[in-house]
Amino acid sequence: MYERPFHKNDISKNSFLVTGGAGFIGSNIIEYLLKYNAGKVYCLDNFSNGFRKNLREFEGHANFHLIEADICNYEDCREYTVGIDFVLHQAALGSVPRSINDPINTNHSNVTGFLNMLYASKENAVKKFVYAASSSTYGDSKELPKVENKIGRPLSPYAVTKLVNELYADVFYKTYNFSSIGLRYFNVFGPKQDPNGAYAAVIPLFMNAMINGNAPRINGDGEQTRDFTFVENAVQANIKALFSEVNGSEVYNVAFSERISVNKLFNSIKELSGKELDPIYGSERKGDVRDSLADITKAQKYLDYNPEVDILEGLKITWNWFKENQSFISIKE
Repeated sequence: MYERPFHKNDISKNSFLVTGGAGFIGSNIIEYLLKYNAGKVYCLDNFSNGFRKNLREFEGHANFHLIEADICNYEDCREYTVGIDFVLHQAALGSVPRSINDPINTNHSNVTGFLNMLYASKENAVKKFVYAASSSTYGDSKELPKVENKIGRPLSPYAVTKLVNELYADVFYKTYNFSSIGLRYFNVFGPKQDPNGAYAAVIPLFMNAMINGNAPRINGDGEQTRDFTFVENAVQANIKALFSEVNGSEVYNVAFSERISVNKLFNSIKELSGKELDPIYGSERKGDVRDSLADITKAQKYLDYNPEVDILEGLKITWNWFKENQSFISIKE
């Protein structure tokens, strides 16, 4: 991936801190930065949600530095933002179901951890702070497509935490003149996304099940729709946000701006697999939105965001990666 750069700047003298860098999106961002000769790339992770295996390809790279620390510890955040030019804050406890089962730890990581990183970055004069926001912020709003300035009420503790992130970011600009950019991800998928565990996302779950000859489970009737977003598009948004001229506190939808039903998604993966397996249908999940589709006009206009990989191409790339990396996937750490 990343056959051409998403930035025009010389980044060889810049320092970058990626929190949650051992996670799915974070490790893809690190891959991009190192490929294009970033000066220093620091990964901060406590490995509660990320995997060391996602970082092994970077071991020995002169520009890569691993920091095993916790965003919930302010002293860690303060120490490791000293001398950093750019922060890409990806660390969080994701998953709506996880947040329903464990709202306390979700809040601790996603709100306290976020505030720690935001305040430390402000105190240490970080040039740009870009953070992972979420489409869950749209909550019970039925309006499609989703536009940044029209949100509903949150449907889960996770959604509450991501909304609080945006509120804190806005207050920090108004109070301290510290700018930040939030990227509202819409169902990001791609290589390195873990299919294991109770809170795995639907695409890696489907792919891993099909590869192993198991019937995947679909929650509800499968007619719920999502704007699935290939990870390369999410990385593009992060890099372009870092080097944009945007000041203040802004949020942008990061998606492809097309939706697909879960049933159609399954059939597309089934076709790629060549296997005759049918899904097992279960009950709907609490806190899930019914339909999701992003309006990406704002990101296109202000970030020059131009998603290049659509759902079907992204599925092909991801399916091939899953087939070729079963030994990698089976590693639990």
